[in-house]
Amino acid sequence: MKVLRTTYPRGAFLGVSSALVLAACTPASDLERLSSPSAGFESVATTARTATGAEAVWLQSAEDISANAKKVSALVSGKTISADTAVQVALLNNRGLQAAYADLGLSAADAWQVALAPNPSLHLGVLGLGTQSLDGFRTLEGGIAANLLALTTQKSRNRIADVRFRKAQLVAAEETLRVATEARKAWITTVAAFETASLVRQTQETADAASELAAELGKTGYLGRDDQAREHAFAAELAGQRAQADLAAKLAKEDLTRIMGLFGVDLNYFVPDALPGLPRIADRKAFESEALAGRVDLAAAKLELEAVALDYRLGDRTRVVSDIALAAGTEIERELEDGARHSAQTDSLDLEVAFEIPIFDSGAARLRKGEVAYMKAAHQLAQKAVDVRSEARAAHLAWTGTHKIARHYRDVVLPLRKTIEEEALLSYNGMITNTFELLADTRARMQSNLLEASARRDFWLADANMTAVLYGGGGATAPSGGGGATAAAEEPAGH
Repeated sequence: MKVLRTTYPRGAFLGVSSALVLAACTPASDLERLSSPSAGFESVATTARTATGAEAVWLQSAEDISANAKKVSALVSGKTISADTAVQVALLNNRGLQAAYADLGLSAADAWQVALAPNPSLHLGVLGLGTQSLDGFRTLEGGIAANLLALTTQKSRNRIADVRFRKAQLVAAEETLRVATEARKAWITTVAAFETASLVRQTQETADAASELAAELGKTGYLGRDDQAREHAFAAELAGQRAQADLAAKLAKEDLTRIMGLFGVDLNYFVPDALPGLPRIADRKAFESEALAGRVDLAAAKLELEAVALDYRLGDRTRVVSDIALAAGTEIERELEDGARHSAQTDSLDLEVAFEIPIFDSGAARLRKGEVAYMKAAHQLAQKAVDVRSEARAAHLAWTGTHKIARHYRDVVLPLRKTIEEEALLSYNGMITNTFELLADTRARMQSNLLEASARRDFWLADANMTAVLYGGGGATAPSGGGGATAAAEEPAGH
């Protein structure tokens, strides 16, 4: 313990004082960095900007929330939004993402707490209370105690806390990328749904025309009841499909709205009528190495292994003695001599060392636990690397494959269908074919348009997933096949 009065001998307490000084030697810059309200967030924002092109924000006050709400409203209210706008709004306005950033703040606070080092303990004692002849007390004792083990391991514990803090930054970045990926995919699905619904509506209009014609020809006796029923049934089936498409598109847009965190007046936004056309793409040869270098979840797994290794080494150092405390102090006594009070400091110095006696627990169990935890983290990291490589290969296959399929529909199928319809129209004008054959060719072309739109949707989903696989926040390959969520709406300019 350290004496309480400056008149006490200082040399006797040099060891404890030096230990306390060393414990407080955490650089002021580190303390300032960790105590910042936005500690660690700059790395999260940089990762989001690199991977998505959008800006992430951390809202920590009512004023921040209010200003951000106005910014979001300006981006979406009454406007037709792009995929990039949907991603930006999601990063600004998704409150679940803001809750995830709170975990980053908690990790910063934990690292800050470790950097401050443990506080010393102050001890005061008064003996002989109530002794009237000595005016209140006879002996006054005082001192300060410090945990020597905590002080000597301060550097190691700071390093462990820093690794955990860096991992928390990567986890926050991964959550940011996940929300961005969800928003982009939801926008693609929503736009594709409205585009498909529009094509279904066009097909239904053709079927309705054929049904009306069949009814008129049936009145004249030219068309039998079975042929009339076939046309009516086809038109009725398409009416049901259109209703399904309408509902599916509305639900898809609602999913996009949820991810962007919109409600109230901000619900008045639109999406385009159709997805963009196919871009030209260049084959990527180094996609696996890009994923291994860029994936934030893989980097987080590496930091977890480092933290477990540091914990293990620290546990090895303290396996036998887990707590050592040094205490030093002295006392002042008040005595009566010839009727007069005298206060005297004793010449002796009291030193105490307290530690656990490793009779039953030698620390072997804790050491074994550390070994197992390290091997577990090492295996998890190795498996994560395997998964990342596989996900990158699968995403690349989906990306190039869906592009090839969509290009096939665009360059081969649709031109053929257009040629068939044009020739059918010439034949009809020349009275070589009848109206129903012309309508059948038109319906077939529209069905091909639906397949092309579905293939184009699959490519854009695969493209969004490719970005997620390279940086983090995703991992599943894009779905294949036609159909998809669709819906129709009446607005000609957006939905």
